[in-house]
Amino acid sequence: MSDNALPATQTPETAPFSRTPRLLRAVVPALPFLWLLIFFLTPFAIVFRMSLSQPATAQPPYTPVIDWAQGLAGLWAALGELNIDNFLLLADDYLYVASAFSSLRMAAVSTLLLLLIGFPMAYAMAKAPENRRPVLLVLVILPFWTSFLIRVYAWIGILKPEGLLNTVLISLGLIDQPLQIVNTDIAIFIGVVYCYLPFMVLPLYATLEKMDWTLIEAAQDLGCPPWRAFWRITVPLALPGIAAGALLCFIPIVGEYVIPELLGGPDSLMIGKTLSDEFFKNRDWPLASAVAVVLLIIVVGPVMVYRELETRRLEKAR
Repeated sequence: MSDNALPATQTPETAPFSRTPRLLRAVVPALPFLWLLIFFLTPFAIVFRMSLSQPATAQPPYTPVIDWAQGLAGLWAALGELNIDNFLLLADDYLYVASAFSSLRMAAVSTLLLLLIGFPMAYAMAKAPENRRPVLLVLVILPFWTSFLIRVYAWIGILKPEGLLNTVLISLGLIDQPLQIVNTDIAIFIGVVYCYLPFMVLPLYATLEKMDWTLIEAAQDLGCPPWRAFWRITVPLALPGIAAGALLCFIPIVGEYVIPELLGGPDSLMIGKTLSDEFFKNRDWPLASAVAVVLLIIVVGPVMVYRELETRRLEKAR
């Protein structure tokens, strides 16, 4: 039979359909990469190129601008004028360095608070009877049904000097003067913990629900105290959920803008707020783009560390 001959089960009419599965196997894996190329790599390339430019009173507000009418000559001329002055300014200016470290501190403390609050909640949900778990899960997800902005504004009404919290505390005689909570870091921590708590609880619950609780019973039967069994068995088995929840919370909190803007004071430094000020108040798009690039590098770091640790864990499990 010649190389061009069709198999006995195929006809010229059915041959194109036999190629469809192979085509799908090639297209489906390419879709995520195409998504990343269009919605991540391309915008990042634009922002990175802008971060190497200089501000200008023009439209767009930066130079150099590529003159496509000159073709490749215009492209190379624009690329030749790019520099790293904006990144050097970020390293030299205390404001940007302080805002970066402040964002990391706020994100780390908030993530720790979320873990301390979310772990007991997830543990209780996983230990609850099976018929009650869906209800508890809905209660955790319920805040997502309300706008994020409305929930943050609600905390302003609760925490302001004449708000609900101070009114209750004064009525109970616990304080004489209203507490100044709004426009402080405490208010930011409260808002962040409230808004991001489901992102910590859900991965922990998904991990703890699959746990074999007979391991705890066996440890206690062998004389292991409950606290030691929890620390030596439950916590190690929950590490994947802890890591996933920590990443889901830490990364967006680093660049958080809405909560510090509404609940924080003018002295609260966070890189997301600094980024917004440079774009919309100072109209310095190149410097704001440099801040965005630095922010992306900061949040990608923990992801790479988590990926490396997860790879090692899976290799050891084999």
